Amino acid sequence: MLNPFLPETLICRESELQLVCDLVTQDRDFVVTGVPGIGRRTLLRSAAKRLGARWLEIDLLRCRNAGQFLRSLADAVVSAFNEPEELAQIQQWSLNQPLTLDQSLAAQPRLTWPPTVGKEWSLFEGLLSLPQFLAEVLNCQVIIGFHNFPHIRSWDRQGKWESHLRQEIQRQSRVSYALVATVAEPWMTVSHLPVIALSPLSDADLRPWIMNTLATTGLTFDPDSQALELFLSYVQGHVKDALTLAQRLWLSCRAIAPDPPGLIQAHQVHSTMLALVQDLSVTFEALLLLLPPTQARVLESLALDPTESPQASAYIKKHQLSRGGGLQGALTSLEEKGLIYGPQFGYRIALPLLDFWLRQRLR
Repeated sequence: MLNPFLPETLICRESELQLVCDLVTQDRDFVVTGVPGIGRRTLLRSAAKRLGARWLEIDLLRCRNAGQFLRSLADAVVSAFNEPEELAQIQQWSLNQPLTLDQSLAAQPRLTWPPTVGKEWSLFEGLLSLPQFLAEVLNCQVIIGFHNFPHIRSWDRQGKWESHLRQEIQRQSRVSYALVATVAEPWMTVSHLPVIALSPLSDADLRPWIMNTLATTGLTFDPDSQALELFLSYVQGHVKDALTLAQRLWLSCRAIAPDPPGLIQAHQVHSTMLALVQDLSVTFEALLLLLPPTQARVLESLALDPTESPQASAYIKKHQLSRGGGLQGALTSLEEKGLIYGPQFGYRIALPLLDFWLRQRLR
């Protein structure tokens, strides 16, 4: 069954899209920040599509050691440059490298190398130069998106790989590096990398999209109820959670009447939200258990009693929070994890489904 709630185009991010396109056209590197699910990857993929640029995506959270990082980088390059003439260029380039382009497999061709315990560094230097080489030979632009960049430090304890990567980010001219993060790190600011911060969408932006998309399925919000307002209040401008709730509403309506049209009532929005977070409860419980107790306490307090001033003495006393550096450290860590917004959005919980689940659990 096709999902009509998988957007074919970017939702309400035209100004950010244009900014990314301008930076790539100028061969600039940049940072895209925002909480998970806010649309960071979609923004970059849309920019690559608009510009006709090659898009390479590497999630450092999935790389637990140098070997896995090299494999991710090599596979991303071959995936982006997989036409016969492009593979021929990779094959020619590999003749001077300790790598081989294996095209004997039935699946996609793959760059391979012999076991290199302790010798990964030369492979790293070579693979990192390959996108620039291909961009110059093929006269194209390349965008490399590094997600969860700080995770490289989990295995690069001396910072050697990260330092070299930062140098290449600044040196290469045909490759634009897009560092995808929850919040910008100090070194990114010191390096004068432009930061594109994705904030939650406004109700005014999200309203026409959800109404138009539902209309394509024969569904509309009952104008005499508060169904649309309730939907918007639940998703709080968060793109992924809006998509998830809209899809669940559609599936629920199909189960009742396979061939709507139909009106969505406020009670249907609420019951659908309850069922959705119930399905996610195990995931949310696990997330809460993985947090340090001080951070879990702060998160629960913000869900039950939202405030723009969690550092206020009355709020600390009411919820028995730690004072001073302990509280600020918990707030900073929760923001870095993408679980809450910072002061610019009033320290509210950043993931609406999690927020709803916490409030239901604590009441």
